[in-house]
Amino acid sequence: MQIDRLIQIVFLLLSYENITAKRLAEELCVSTRTIYRDINVLSIAGIPILSKKGYRGGLSLLQGFSLDKSYFTLEEQSNIVQALQILKSSNYPDADKTLSKVAGLFSHHLQSEWLEIDFSYWGSPEKERNNITALERAIINKYVITFTYFNTELTITNQIVEPLKMMFKSHAWYLIGYSQQKNDIRTYKMSRIRELQITDRLFERELPEGFSITPAYKEEYNAPIFILHFSEKIAYKVYDEFQEKYIKKLDDGTLEVTFRYQLSDWTFLYLLSFGEYVEIIEPVEARNILKEKVQKILAMY
Repeated sequence: MQIDRLIQIVFLLLSYENITAKRLAEELCVSTRTIYRDINVLSIAGIPILSKKGYRGGLSLLQGFSLDKSYFTLEEQSNIVQALQILKSSNYPDADKTLSKVAGLFSHHLQSEWLEIDFSYWGSPEKERNNITALERAIINKYVITFTYFNTELTITNQIVEPLKMMFKSHAWYLIGYSQQKNDIRTYKMSRIRELQITDRLFERELPEGFSITPAYKEEYNAPIFILHFSEKIAYKVYDEFQEKYIKKLDDGTLEVTFRYQLSDWTFLYLLSFGEYVEIIEPVEARNILKEKVQKILAMY
């Protein structure tokens, strides 16, 4: 399409101080005559393109020209800068240099320093922060990877995986890959991956079409209904953790949350994270389990 070619011409002119029509034609796989017609269209649209004949002649943009007043809106420029900022935060190769160039290219008012995004977890070493870049290379080039992994029970396993996709969901990065030990597609939380190694073994597998990390929601009717009372002192956390439809504010300010939970260690460790600001009202069995866990903690001190 002509509009796509016109945009490509502008970016090529921005990339080179001077370029011949013949070189543009070769880059875009069209005739020199087509290039001159496109240059005429761009000139009519207000793009200041200069043409110089003779030795070292060619096409160039007027010195000082930038895109901020010609093609991209201010909002579009901002979106591009933010996207590059996210790439920089994930240690994408040369994203920092690209970010500086683009921010300067659009306008001196558009600076990237106002935003900093860091996807790494607190206290993570530099080696762990580089995992994203390493995995990107493995996924694109289809290299099998190995790593040690800590599951939710803190059991350490050695994994041999065909990496298929990375995903950032909610508060964390995840790797979706085919486990050669389990012969199945598994999801791994990036913060639990250690000793990542990229092998020289290749694979051909693709992620199945329509695959989703989020399973279809099913009400867990076999899980008991918990009624929890939270102190209004941590209302901010309650509204962060639960949807409003599960929360009821009582007359004394207490927040009552009704939710289904399994009677598992994960549930009680999660509830203990709220400290003295949560009370299990129902079921009674859950109250007793939490009481036993608290007594064991007290016995340690």
